[in-house]
Amino acid sequence: MELTVKSRNGKITEHQRHHIEEKLNKLARYMDGITSATVELHTEQQRNAGEVNRVQVTLVGAHGVILRAEEQSSDLYGAVDEVQQVLQRQIKRYKEKFWRRERSRRQSEFVAEPTVVVAEPAPEAEEVIPQVIRTKQFTLRPMSAEDAIEQMELLGHNFFVFQEVTTQRMSVLYRRRDGDYGMIVPESA
Repeated sequence: MELTVKSRNGKITEHQRHHIEEKLNKLARYMDGITSATVELHTEQQRNAGEVNRVQVTLVGAHGVILRAEEQSSDLYGAVDEVQQVLQRQIKRYKEKFWRRERSRRQSEFVAEPTVVVAEPAPEAEEVIPQVIRTKQFTLRPMSAEDAIEQMELLGHNFFVFQEVTTQRMSVLYRRRDGDYGMIVPESA
């Protein structure tokens, strides 16, 4: 597993790096094929809590599975331990869904047709001018809508961009306010 540790506020001691490596290497016991792990550390001052350490870990596994967890604590080691526990639960949930899905696929070969849902535009704020503060690049991986829902849930996001496996078209999956999901499938003009 390739490990990358980034700190926004300073240097990481060798002891801290060793603790992070030890905790993340334990996750390899629960999930084979973890190819890389990125750890981002951020220390910030809060008025009531004092110094707070925020730890975000992104794991990339075999078959393009991405797991992400973020925790904060007054102690860096405690935050790393909490993130490791959250990721361990996510791996367990992913494996249970994966095996359940594989078993149901073997029983029946049913292909669901994608549903087109158009999202309503959000009302614009008059005084605040929104700015792009972060840009992410990623590779679109062909997957079914069910796989995209799983991946979105594992990441903890409200939307997910993917390539529909049957049509090879880019689609956007999003969580609706009622708890269901919608999918946006753009058409070329």
